[in-house]
Amino acid sequence: MMGWSLSRKAILRESLNTALIILGVLSAGMGLKGFLLSSNFIDGGVTGISMLLSHVLGIPLAILILLINLPFIALAYRQIGIVFAIKSIVTIAGLSLCLTFVHYPDVTPDKLLTAVFGGFFIGAGIGLAIRGGAVLDGTEIAALLISKKSHMVKVGDVILVLNIFIFAAAAYFLSIESALYSVLTYLAASKTVDFLIHGIEEYTAVIIVSEKSDEIRESIVRVLNRGVTVYRGRGGKTGKEMHILYCVVTRLEIASVTNSAMEIDESAFILIHPLADVVGGIIKKPALH
Repeated sequence: MMGWSLSRKAILRESLNTALIILGVLSAGMGLKGFLLSSNFIDGGVTGISMLLSHVLGIPLAILILLINLPFIALAYRQIGIVFAIKSIVTIAGLSLCLTFVHYPDVTPDKLLTAVFGGFFIGAGIGLAIRGGAVLDGTEIAALLISKKSHMVKVGDVILVLNIFIFAAAAYFLSIESALYSVLTYLAASKTVDFLIHGIEEYTAVIIVSEKSDEIRESIVRVLNRGVTVYRGRGGKTGKEMHILYCVVTRLEIASVTNSAMEIDESAFILIHPLADVVGGIIKKPALH
């Protein structure tokens, strides 16, 4: 019976992932064919390279997106795993087929709307595909592997440098105006990806150092119903031992935690910093992915 329950959960999880990937492919296709292509705007990353080469060389975008992403999928196979690689190649192939066979209306000639909403739909497609366990753009794979090789280089730095070259090339081959609108497209896409991956429940760590840590802990646990981890610490200047509280909340709950702590101890030292994700505990149930 337990085996059937686990099998059913696995089927539901993969069904959800498949639905997310399909929606992601359709959304990215809408962003490309419904907005960007008619205005000669591009996105960043591998998608942007494919769009730029398609414009310069006259090769169909559907072919370039698939071919240029193949080396990155090969890297993903070696470094991440075969399941991720297969999902990603099927997803990218699906986007190529979508661009070839699915008809999308040319939504608007307005350049600002084209840049913003083209980026929104592409970002939504990339974000949904990631939530489904695949990628639509191999840039993140390459950036992640480069950053692992060199601890001095971050993923964001690699993507930033790559996009600088892409948009500089767009300014040369397309126009300055198209390049500037393309930067706006990229910003809209990246913000949409962030929102879909992290969502409104973006998690934040709150660290509280106070001599009244026991009272603050009780308030957070009983009143706010949030878990707290207690560390034993010592003041670097005073040498006085005290408890350090560490709790994870959504960004909507930050004010409640900090206000509760400050009401008990106005001199409390509070640090707040964002987290990429949280799994388990009482704050979040295990995700289906």
